[in-house]
Amino acid sequence: MKAFKDTDNHTRFLKKTEWLLLAILFLMVAGFFTWSENIGITRVIKVFSRIGMTTAAFLLHQMIVKKGAIGAFEWKNQWSPFLYFGYLGLGFISFLWSTDVFYSSLQWLMDLESLIFAFYFMKSLMLLDVYFPDNTIRFYNLMGNTVFLLMLIFVVGMWLNPGDFMRLVEGGEDQRLGGYIMNPNELGMLCGLGISCLIFDLYRNHQRWWTILKIAILAYALIMTKSRSSLVGLLIIVYFHLRRSESKILKYAIYAAILAVIPVAVEKLILRKGGIDDLLSMTGRMPFWKALINEGLPREPWFGFGFMRIDYKDHFESVHTYAGHMTHNTFMQVLMNLGFVGFTLAIIQLSFTIRGFLKEPEEKKLMLLGILIPVIINSFTEFGIFGETNYGILFYQMLIFSISLKKFDRFTISERLYLKRRRPDFFS
Repeated sequence: MKAFKDTDNHTRFLKKTEWLLLAILFLMVAGFFTWSENIGITRVIKVFSRIGMTTAAFLLHQMIVKKGAIGAFEWKNQWSPFLYFGYLGLGFISFLWSTDVFYSSLQWLMDLESLIFAFYFMKSLMLLDVYFPDNTIRFYNLMGNTVFLLMLIFVVGMWLNPGDFMRLVEGGEDQRLGGYIMNPNELGMLCGLGISCLIFDLYRNHQRWWTILKIAILAYALIMTKSRSSLVGLLIIVYFHLRRSESKILKYAIYAAILAVIPVAVEKLILRKGGIDDLLSMTGRMPFWKALINEGLPREPWFGFGFMRIDYKDHFESVHTYAGHMTHNTFMQVLMNLGFVGFTLAIIQLSFTIRGFLKEPEEKKLMLLGILIPVIINSFTEFGIFGETNYGILFYQMLIFSISLKKFDRFTISERLYLKRRRPDFFS
C-alpha cells in the first residue's frame, strides 16, 4: 500500500512539474518577443519573463531536490561548456576596449542570464531522468509545445489583427508573418525547430493526430514567414528523419507532403521580389559582408570592437552597401566584435559541442541535431548563436548543458541518509 501511495504521489508531482516546466519555458521564450510598441510595457514584460523565469527555473530545481534528488553533478564533454564560459569571459574583458561599454555590458548580462536559466532548466530535466526514471517528461516535447503555443498566437493574430502580426516588405507589395513583434526569419527558424521536436512525439506515438495537426500549423506558419533559410533547415531535418525511419508508409507520406508544398513554397519563398539575383546575394547581405571584411575588420583585427559592437559608431557604413547595426551572420558578428581571437574560440567551441552530440545515443543525437540545424542555418543570415541576444542563443546554451551534465555517483554519507529518508523507493 505504501509503495502504491509513493507511486501515486510521484505521478502527481511529475505531472505538476511537467506543466511548470512548459509554462516556464514558454514565458522565457516569449520574453524575447516585442509584444507592445510601448517601450515601458516591453521592458516590464522582458524583465518579468527573463529574470522571473530564471528565478522560477532555480526554484523548480530546488523543488525537485526537496522531493528526493541530489543536486550534485559531474561534467562530461566539458570542453563544450568550458570554452563557452571562455567565450563569455573574453566578452567581459572586451568591455575594456568596447566602443560602447553600456551596450556591450547589457548584451553580455542578457547572455549570462539566459545561460543561468539554461543550466537550471536542463539540470532539472537531468535530475528527473536520474531520480524519477519512469517519468514521461521529454525535452523535445516541452520545446515543441512551447513553439506551437507561441506560433498559434501568431497564426490567430495573422487573421484577426494582420496590422500587428504581418510585416509589409518590398515596398508594401508583400507581407510576412511576424510583424514588428519578431523578425520573420527568426520566427521561421522557431517553426522549423518546433516541427523537428514534435516529430519525436510521432516516433513514440504520443497523441498522434493532435501532433500531426500541430506540425501542420507550424509548417503553415513557416511558409507565411517566407523565410528561405528556415525552409532549407526544415528540409535538412526531414532528410535526417527519413534516413532514420524504417517505415515505408511514413516515407511516402512525407514525400507526398513535400511534393504538395513545393509549388506553394516556390511561389511564397523563392519567387519573391528580386528573384534569383536577390536570392544569390542573400538579400543584399553578401556585399555587406564583403565591406565588413575589407573595410571594418582591418581596423580592429585581433580583438574586435567589443562585445556585440561592429564599428566605432552605432552602425557600420560603407559607400558600397547599406548601413547596418548588426552583421546578419553570427560568425561575422563574433569576428567583428571579438576579432580573430574570439572567432577562433567560438569555432572551436562549436566543434566540441557538435562532437559531444555525436557521442550521444542515436535518438538523442538526432534530437540535438534537429534543434541545432535550424539554429545554425539561421545563424548564417540573422543573429544566431554568437550574435545579439535572441532565443537562438538560449536554445544553443540548453543544448550545451544537455550534453555536459551527468549524475554525481559518489554520494556522501549525509546525501545517502537524505535519500533514504526522502526516497526509500530509490534504493529499493
